[in-house]
Amino acid sequence: MSALKIKKGASRKSAYDLRDPNSEVIETHTLAVTVDNEAGVLARVIGLFSGRGYNIDSLTVAEVDHLGHTSRITIVTRGTPAVIEQIKAQLGRIVPVHDVHDLTVEGPSVERELALFKVHGTGNDRVEALRLADIFRANAVDSTLESFVFELTGTPDKIDAFAELMRPLGLVEMARTGVAALSRGKE
Repeated sequence: MSALKIKKGASRKSAYDLRDPNSEVIETHTLAVTVDNEAGVLARVIGLFSGRGYNIDSLTVAEVDHLGHTSRITIVTRGTPAVIEQIKAQLGRIVPVHDVHDLTVEGPSVERELALFKVHGTGNDRVEALRLADIFRANAVDSTLESFVFELTGTPDKIDAFAELMRPLGLVEMARTGVAALSRGKE
């Protein structure tokens, strides 16, 4: 008998897919929330997080259906499995919320983020910044004799890795959009 009290052979899925909801392991989850596009909805959703002491790692909001007046809020948050379930349940109870999807557990999804990096450098640092930008497929969207502004789209990990490499080369400032995510497949 395992620690999860599941008999050997009781599941066709891999044991790695089984999660104990009472675990104290902190997990990162991406939630996609469809809401009415009206004043105060975002404040109510954010109020749920701040009122209960939950953190938001990333937040993006945009209208997705002009005729239906609905918006999509993509939230990246962290917590134990029990906390994540509580967040989803509480989000679902807010009146202007139509759907709450946990893209992390519902199957494969695509996550992307856009970032702008201002890098100040001359000489070899400038050449190295251009070389690394090429490797990461970052576009130089602005250039002066002493600085660049690079645009990079990718996973949050890719954005973080590029930022770490640019710091010693003269990273001055960075702006990030936050994660936009969609589930893969037909639906």
